Amino acid sequence: MKISFLLHNAYGIGGTITTTFNLAQALAARHEVEVVSVLRHREDPHFTLDPRVSLRPLVDLRREGNDPRHRRPSRVFPAAEYRYHQYSELTDLRIGEHLAAVDADAVIGTRPGLNVHLALEAPGRVARVGQEHLTLDNHGPRLRHALRRAYGRLDALTTVTEADAAVYRRKMRLPGVRIEALPNSVPDPVLPTADGSAKVVVAAGRLVPVKRYDLLIEAFAVVAAAHPDWQLRIYGRGEEHDRLRRLITGLGLWNHVFLMGAAAPMEAEWVKGSIGVAASDFEPFGMTIVEAMRCGLPVVSTDCPYGPGEIITDGVDGRLVPVGDREALGAALLELVGDDERRGRSGRAALRNARRFAPGPVVEQAERLLADAVAARRAGRRTVVERASARRALTGHGFAARDAAIAAAGSVRRRVRGASS
Repeated sequence: MKISFLLHNAYGIGGTITTTFNLAQALAARHEVEVVSVLRHREDPHFTLDPRVSLRPLVDLRREGNDPRHRRPSRVFPAAEYRYHQYSELTDLRIGEHLAAVDADAVIGTRPGLNVHLALEAPGRVARVGQEHLTLDNHGPRLRHALRRAYGRLDALTTVTEADAAVYRRKMRLPGVRIEALPNSVPDPVLPTADGSAKVVVAAGRLVPVKRYDLLIEAFAVVAAAHPDWQLRIYGRGEEHDRLRRLITGLGLWNHVFLMGAAAPMEAEWVKGSIGVAASDFEPFGMTIVEAMRCGLPVVSTDCPYGPGEIITDGVDGRLVPVGDREALGAALLELVGDDERRGRSGRAALRNARRFAPGPVVEQAERLLADAVAARRAGRRTVVERASARRALTGHGFAARDAAIAAAGSVRRRVRGASS
């Protein structure tokens, strides 16, 4: 089977890029796999990609960033999508050309706007799988409306948690589309796992408000007061950096809390710690939680929607605390910091329980889903659903998407007539 991933920008840093690379590399052991990056802004990706996986960009911003077509707005990518301002007439053209000529058995979109392109523009011979790395409830009404009109032409839609899959099934009304939770995978560790002896708590992720590093720093002040030999190391870059630096200084924690900058990959940093921590208000999955657990760290996390509660078993391989509760977060950290035996036991449980997120189980599930989607396409079982969803798409998108939907509907009609003649 040939599998093609359609990714926003493979040359950046982020959880979607990490998990796409992880899945692509794992699938490459048995399949032909490519990653197609809509945008490119630097020579090499930040993350190393297995040489068995081909990588190619559609728009190189270093040469084409000033192309007049890239200054004109997209008419296919949904205007309500977060990344809309980065899409253009030029990206419409390149994505459309790519999908029209794609020779893969299955194409996987990796964000809502790209899933819309895939649903409306991929040829009928190709199985179309959309991935959701955020959540349906995280999308505004305008975007949900656009997705509902386009997503009926997908073969399958994957979410990263079962909770979000249930929301999609209940709210989106997508007959004929298989909706399934497919968790992110994390490769097997290559370094010796943490032994729980280091007096270091580790957090990682973008320095943005939703991650609530301010809450974490304030909670760690309690830990530093009781155990001054412990450190908190925060890895990542982002808009909150300067504000967090001022908070650390204001609390007098300059010898206890460190903003470490970005690190990729993170494994070498996780194994230097003994506890992982996440304080987010919202976490669609919790990739860093799984990464920490796979390195033998118990994780203290807020029990935010949707991911942490499906990853951590409270009191066994980590702790779950209420969202926004600084005192509860500090108390949970103190429990593990102050009890060597409990910390070691929880770390071993984390290592054991996180194996379900290893590439093997996740790839097996992905292969079954992709094989079923390809078989359904080849058997022609998607024509009726496509015809109905194409009609709905006519009134829900811009002119380019409308034309694509009309062409798709015509293609469906021709196939149906040919089958009956």
